[in-house]
Amino acid sequence: MFENLLGQNVSARLIQDIEAGVLAPAMLFSGPPASGKGTAALELARVRSCGSDASWSCQCSACSRHRLLVHPDLLCLGWKPFSAEIAASAEAFLSEPENASSRLFFIRSVRKLLARFNPILWDDEPKGKTLFPLVNSLEESLDDLDSLTKASSNVNKLVDGMLKNAFKLESDGISASIPIAQLRRAAYWSRLAPQGKEKLLVIENADRMQEEARNSLLKLLEEPPAHSRYVLCSARPGSLPSTVLSRLRPYRFISRDAAVEAEVIRRVFKGKTTEGGISAYLDSFLPVSPDTLEALAVFFTASVAYKAALLSKNQGRSISDEVVLLGKSSAPKAEAVGLGRPTGDSAAVIALVLEKAQKFEVRFLFSRFLYFLLEQVSASQKQSPAAKLRPAYYEMWRDCISWAENAVGVYNLKPAVVIEKLFTDLSREMASLSDGSAL
Repeated sequence: MFENLLGQNVSARLIQDIEAGVLAPAMLFSGPPASGKGTAALELARVRSCGSDASWSCQCSACSRHRLLVHPDLLCLGWKPFSAEIAASAEAFLSEPENASSRLFFIRSVRKLLARFNPILWDDEPKGKTLFPLVNSLEESLDDLDSLTKASSNVNKLVDGMLKNAFKLESDGISASIPIAQLRRAAYWSRLAPQGKEKLLVIENADRMQEEARNSLLKLLEEPPAHSRYVLCSARPGSLPSTVLSRLRPYRFISRDAAVEAEVIRRVFKGKTTEGGISAYLDSFLPVSPDTLEALAVFFTASVAYKAALLSKNQGRSISDEVVLLGKSSAPKAEAVGLGRPTGDSAAVIALVLEKAQKFEVRFLFSRFLYFLLEQVSASQKQSPAAKLRPAYYEMWRDCISWAENAVGVYNLKPAVVIEKLFTDLSREMASLSDGSAL
């Protein structure tokens, strides 16, 4: 068991708890991104359902369905960057279409996304009517994939279509945070009798739950059904409420060393080793590179500072230290990466960002862009003695960015609309720093 979880000693502790019969009803799998938390959770579901020796190659009906991620006793919630893994697994499959493990890896990558569209989670959701045609198309394509000859020339065309549909489904249907309605439906599902031995609810990036969802989860964990278990995965366990953490048995996943990461890339992804390990390898399959997003964030912050300086001058006020510092920190970087000088023309800034980021059609890219914005502001603060800067300066940026992430990830607003408002609000807030009115 857990043969497909490479380089994580935590698997030995899981096996020990299972064999001793002391596995907790609720668990926390914490650790850095791409450390195998999700893989371990899915493998736990298979092991607990197995009717034989629980080996990865077990041919019992429960294991066969779990390997394909279609077992009715497994339910998955939560966001993750599906697009990168699907694209990477597609390349691995197309490079060796006759390799059974590569085919299974690709199928599982697609099904990890489809698992978030289980009808149980979307009962009576109006938005489901627009999303389920994409879901059905992907399901049909998976069926067609099984019927095609492994070396068929039609495989490439089919996979290309699947990638387009998967990216659109993720962009249009996956929320950055876990909606309360889905958590409640999942809780109801977990209280129903299992079709096999027991049920498992997996919540990835559990720290992204909305407040109401956290409260609902807490009630569930206080009196968990005897036939269900819960696994929360998080790279930021400290962001979970202490009341929730106290009801979870922790399992810590470590950062794997470079040699192990290279082995995972070679064995699982059939790829070559790259600097940065698995995360960097997956990032290479995104339509916009992290380097490009970081450059756009630098240009955006430099332009916000430039616009704030113009507004301050037009209003007859002095330019604050925060605006000056942010401009000095960001402007040279923006020019160095070839994006040109910062500008106060919001339309030009937004147009450039949207063009280079491919309109953030993969919504995960928007979250990454916002992350780089905050990183740049933080970096600018470190270039000056803290006494010169008001503490709420960083908080203002953080609050605006938090709003932007929720607007796109939770309320599904268009990134173009959100980024325009973000530029306008930040410029005005920064300009008002000169008289202290904003802080």
